[in-house]
Amino acid sequence: MKIVIFELEDWERAAFEQLRKEHDVRMLSEPLSPKTAADHADAEVVSTFIYSRLDRAVLEQLPELKLIATRSTGFDHIDLDHCERNGVAVSNVPTYGENTVAEHVFGLLLTLSHKLDQAIDRTRKGDFSPRGLQGFDLEGKTFGVIGTGNIGRCTIRIARGFGMEVLAHDVKPDHQAARELGFEYVELDELLGRADVISLHVPSTPKTRHLLSHEQFDRMKQGVVIINTSRGDVIDNQALIRGLAEGKVRGAGLDVLPEEPVIREEAELLRSVYERKHDLDALLADHVLIRLRSVVVTPHSAFNTREAVSRILETTVANIESYLRGEGQNVVNEVCAAR
Repeated sequence: MKIVIFELEDWERAAFEQLRKEHDVRMLSEPLSPKTAADHADAEVVSTFIYSRLDRAVLEQLPELKLIATRSTGFDHIDLDHCERNGVAVSNVPTYGENTVAEHVFGLLLTLSHKLDQAIDRTRKGDFSPRGLQGFDLEGKTFGVIGTGNIGRCTIRIARGFGMEVLAHDVKPDHQAARELGFEYVELDELLGRADVISLHVPSTPKTRHLLSHEQFDRMKQGVVIINTSRGDVIDNQALIRGLAEGKVRGAGLDVLPEEPVIREEAELLRSVYERKHDLDALLADHVLIRLRSVVVTPHSAFNTREAVSRILETTVANIESYLRGEGQNVVNEVCAAR
C-alpha cells in the first residue's frame, strides 16, 4: 500500500515507522491541499490533521484512495458523500484526551476571570499596578455545559472541583452521569437563562450550526461568559460580537473560529475576498473577535499536549493497520475495510 501522512512534526514521524516494514510510506509536514493533491495521485491511504480539507476538489485528484485516517475526532472537513460514492473508508480518533480539552476550557476561563493575559502583558512591561485587573470568582457561579460527551463530562468534573453549580443540556441525557457527578439536565432555554458561564461541547453538524445565535444570546444572563472549544460554526460570531458590544456577554474564550483555516493563510484570505469562496462576514467577525480585549482566542490548540497527541498517533496507526488487515477500526462511514 502507498500511504501518505500529512501535517507531521518531526517528533511525530517515529509513530509511523512501523508501517514502513510492509508499505511505501511518505511523511510530509505540509497539509493536503488542492494544489498538492495531484502530486500524490497514487496514494491509497492518507492521514491528515484538521488543517487539510478533504473536499471534492482534493479527493477527485486521488483516484487510488481507499482510506482516509483523520487524526481528529471530528470529520466535518471530509466530504463523506464523495467517499461513500467512491468506496473510500474514513476512520477517526474518537477519544484521545477528554481531560486535555477540558483543562484548556478552564485555562481560557481563568484567563478571563482573572484577566491573566492583561496582567502578564502589563508586568512584562514593568507595570505592577493592579488597576483595572479585578476579576471574578468561579466558586458559586453556575456553569452551563452544552453537550455531555466525554469532554463535556470531564469539564463538569473540573467545574464541580471549583465549587460551581452545573447545568447541562444534551439531546441524549446521561442521567447516571448526572447522579454520579452532581449536575442537572435542563432544557436549553433554561440553561441559557441561568448560566454564568456557558461551555460548548458539540460536533459541527447542520443542526448545531449557529446553535448560539441572536435569539439565544438574548435569552442569556447579563454578564455571561462564553467558552468554545468545539467547532467555530456552532456560534454565530456576529451575534457574539453584538452581545459583547452591548455588555450582555462579559467575555469569551475561543479555541475555534468559523473561518480559522483561511485566517492562517494571508494569501488565501486576500484571494477569498475576490473569489467569494468563503463567508466574508464570518471572516470579518473572526478578525474583530481576535482583537477584542474581552476575548481570548487560542489557535485550535486545546488538544495539543504531548500526551494527547501521542494517543492520537497511536490510534491512527492502529486504525490504518486494522483497515489493512480487512477488519476496520473507528470507521465512521459505511465503507468496508480492505480485503
